Order: sequence, then structure tokens, then C-alpha cells
Amino acid sequence: MRLRLCFLLLLAAILPVRAEVAGEMGAALREQGLTGAVWALVTPDGVVTGAAGLADAGTGAAMRPDHRVQMGSVTKTVLATGVLRLVTMGRLSLDQPLADILPTVAIDNPWAATHPLRLRHLLDHTSGLDDARLWQVFSLRPDADTPLVQGIAHDGQALRLRWPPGQRFSYSNTGYTLLGMVVEAVTGERYEAWLDRAFLTPLGMRDSTFGFVTQTGPGADPRLAMGHFDDGSTQAAIPWFTRPAGQFTTSAADMARLAQFLMGDGAIDGVPFIASDLLHGMGRQAGTAAARAGLPIGYALGLQTRDRHGVVGLCHSGNIVGYRAMLCLYPEQGKAFFISVNADSETASYPALDAILTRALSLPVVTPLPTAADPERVKWQGIYTPMPNRFDQFAYLDGLTATVTVTAVPDGLLLTNMQRPDRMLLPLGNGLFRQQGRIIASHVFMEDADGVSFSDGGQSYQRVPAWRFWSGWLSVGMGLLGLGWLLLAGFWRLVLGPRSLGGMVSISALLALALPAPFVIWGQSFLALGDATVGSVLLAVVTGLLPVVLLAALFLDRRRTGLLPWLDRLASLAVLQWLTVLAVAGLLPFRLWG
Repeated sequence: MRLRLCFLLLLAAILPVRAEVAGEMGAALREQGLTGAVWALVTPDGVVTGAAGLADAGTGAAMRPDHRVQMGSVTKTVLATGVLRLVTMGRLSLDQPLADILPTVAIDNPWAATHPLRLRHLLDHTSGLDDARLWQVFSLRPDADTPLVQGIAHDGQALRLRWPPGQRFSYSNTGYTLLGMVVEAVTGERYEAWLDRAFLTPLGMRDSTFGFVTQTGPGADPRLAMGHFDDGSTQAAIPWFTRPAGQFTTSAADMARLAQFLMGDGAIDGVPFIASDLLHGMGRQAGTAAARAGLPIGYALGLQTRDRHGVVGLCHSGNIVGYRAMLCLYPEQGKAFFISVNADSETASYPALDAILTRALSLPVVTPLPTAADPERVKWQGIYTPMPNRFDQFAYLDGLTATVTVTAVPDGLLLTNMQRPDRMLLPLGNGLFRQQGRIIASHVFMEDADGVSFSDGGQSYQRVPAWRFWSGWLSVGMGLLGLGWLLLAGFWRLVLGPRSLGGMVSISALLALALPAPFVIWGQSFLALGDATVGSVLLAVVTGLLPVVLLAALFLDRRRTGLLPWLDRLASLAVLQWLTVLAVAGLLPFRLWG
């Protein structure tokens, strides 16, 4: 009788919470133009799961709390925990060099003598590896059984480290693909099979799998909610080259079980399963230069210390085609939430959904750290570029558009750049700053042998001379002006004349740049952007031939005299200098595959 009464009291407390959250979530989904969501709230009193919206916009099926979902990069938290199981078993060591585990994987590490690439660096995203190339993420070539080694490099090319391992954070899906290979090398099994059997099953996560699951075709799972795009169109799950970094199917209840385990002592039914010190190290970075300088936020062992919505937790976000997800743990309160939204939108505010769940957990309010006088903040002024940047393929573009200008203002530092809204940093002392609206230090500025840099826990930036940044934009400006002149002058001469052979060659080459557009935009799925399709091959051909054709046009018109021919030559040279810069940066020919 007493047990029944306790159950009824617990039910009476849970039902209003579930209904209130469901109402708020449904309204938020409609406001953000999203399809559906499942979630779990974990407290010391138990677990509440919920759902809102649609599981499939095509059929109108409602989302249920027991629907299975995918979660993109939150997979990394689960995979990392599985690796920690192997460490606990003594089959791996966090400080073990990767070369000892995967001797056949070629790594170009100029700092190998003093900074070998270790297992810990892959788990912490401090390896210095590139994130991923387009062919690794946007490709229809892999299947569910494609060997992982085919997803890390083409033709045996070495993986290049761009910074000494352990020093700076740089998110890398390639690094977590290597971790899948590590599991396979140590266990002698496919990583999916071993982790499902030896890790998920003991945790009771029977609705979860690392294996490939989709909504269509043979073996389709009717419980897996359909993925969606901005326009409401549906997208079934597809296989990935980098599947250890983002392929995982689960349920809200299973993720609640994982959250409870991660906030515990590492034991299952009193039997040690993962060493508690390893679990307690998740999300608590200690090895990077930023961490040593006192920055409390950072990534470690599959989780990130995250300061959002007035609370600090250990979180991981994720997105994969058709889905966005978030897992956040608050170990001191024994609380957590998980949410997966079956719509991958570029315009929606997913943090608005996270805020609903954060409020529902009734976490204690934390007072922001007080600011401190910092008369030396002016020394941090300057222009900073991402280093190492996340996507090496687009390092040149990041150097132009992701560069941050830091300006000392009366209240602190103002950060401005093209990709994000302005941010105000309030001084805390010793190079530490708190972004306005956050409660703990969010940025740290440092000066060492490499120069002046700063980190926000998720990206490192190096101060560069202003002339280098502005000369880059000067090169772009000259190139665009030159292109504009050649196009306008070419059209003018096509209509009114006088025409010249070189001028006709130039305008033909420029017009040819539009030829790939129908094939790339309308003739193929964007999921095949990294494949060698008709559109992408044509794009590489026309961009590769452009400088050759412009040089030929200069030769053909070398005897023409007068002002207009000289303006044509200056325009061609302006374009050629920019094309040279693009070629040096690896963007010309513009090849999407490989």
C-alpha cells in the first residue's frame, strides 16, 4: 500500500510537468517552423519523457515519446564513453600514442618527437587534425559496410596535423572516425557490434545502436522518426564515411539512462564498469594552453563545459541531415536533459528549445562572476584569425570572413566579425573575460612564443598583422572589379562592338562559369556535393581553365592599342592575381570531391 501511494504521488508530480513542457515545446516548434521533437528530463526523482509535433510530415504521424531518433554528433559522447570502458578494462590508455594502436594510418606530425598524437587528443579534439572534407560528409557513395579507413583519407594520403597535439582545441569528425578504428583494432570486431554488445547492453540501452538504421527500404524501422529539411520535405537516414562521429539511433528513455550513468560513480548494480575518475574528467579540459591559463570551459573526453541559459553544464550538441540534438548534464544536482528535433533547419533557434528544458529542471540560479578592472585590456586589441581553423579546405575563406576584430572599449573588449553578432567581453582579470550574458569566464587572452592569441573554449584565434588581413580583402576586391569589368565590357562589345578575338575568348570563359550551376543546384542532391558528379566535374574544369583562357586572351590581344585594351589587360591581371591566390589556397580548380 505504501509503495502504491508513493507511486501515485510521484505520478501526480510528473504529469503536470510533462503537460507543461509539452505545451511549451509544441508552441516553440510551431514558432520556429520545426517538425517534431522527443525529449527526456532526468532528476533525482526519476525520468520524464515527452514528445511534440510530427514524426513524419509526409504522413502526418504524430511524434511519440517512444519514437527512435538520430542525434548526429551527440554520438561522440556515447562513443567516447565506450572508449573509456576499454581504458577501464586496461585494453587502452589515454596517453597511448595512436601510432601504437593504428600503425598503418599515416600521420604527418612535424612535432612527433616532442608531441606525439595520443588517444586523449582524439577524444578531446586537440589532435590538430582537420575536421572533414566535403567528400567525407556530403557523399552518396558509402554504404553501411564501407571500411572506416576509406573515410579518413584518399589513396593512402597522410593525415596532416596543423598544430602540436594537445595545445589547441579544433573540432574534428576525422578524429572520432579514427576512434572507431581504434575500437576495431583493439577488439577485433566492427566497432558497432562491439559497442552495442559490450557497452550499450550492460547499460540497458536496448533501443539504441551504433549500427545503420533508416526509415525506408529493406529492414526499415517504423519507429524511427523521419528527418526533415527547412521546407518540410522528408529525408531518410543515409550511410556516412565518418559514421563513428555521428551515426547513432536511440530513444529519449535510453539517453536518460546514459545521462544517469554518466552522472553516477561508473558502476552498474554495484559492479565497477567505467572508472569514476574517467567519468568525472568528461567535459573538464586541463591540457590545452587555454585551460592552463584558467579558462573553465572546454571539451574533454566527449563532453563540453557549456555556459548557457544562466547555468553551467556538461553538454554535447549534434546535427546530421534531418536532425538536431542536445544532451546536457548537471551532475551536482543529479539532473539532465536530452532532446532530438527531427528537422535540420538553418534559420530556427534550437537554443529556444533547450531553454524550455533547462527551466523545467528548476536548476539553481547562478550569479555571474563580478567584473574586475583591467587597465591593460588595450594590449589585446587587434585582428585575430582562426588557428587552426576547423575546416582546412576553407582556411582561406575563414581567414577573410571568420577573422575577429578585438577593440578595447570602456567596459571591456568588443569582438566583431562577419559571421556572428558583436560580442561584449567583460574583464575578470589575468586575461580572462566573461561574455555579456554568461556567468563564468568565456574567453581567455594569452601571450607566448607564438604571439598573442585567445580562445573561447571552442576555437583558438591568433593575432595577425592588420596588413595581412586587409591585403587579402584588397586582392578579393581587385579580382571582383576585374571580373566585373571583363563581364560588362564583354557584353557591351557583343552587342555594339568593336569585337576582338581575345575579348570574345574572355567573355566566353566567364560565361562558362555558369554552366555547372544547373547540374550542381538542380541536377543532383546536395548530399552528393562531395562526389565526382557531372556538375562538380564540370565546375572543376571551367574554374581550372579560367586562368589559362585569360592568359590566352592577353596574348591574342597583345597588339591592340588604346585605352580600352589597356583597361582589359589591367582587369585580366587583377583577376589573374586573385586566381593565383585561390590556387595557392587549394581552391582552384574548385574541386568539391577528393
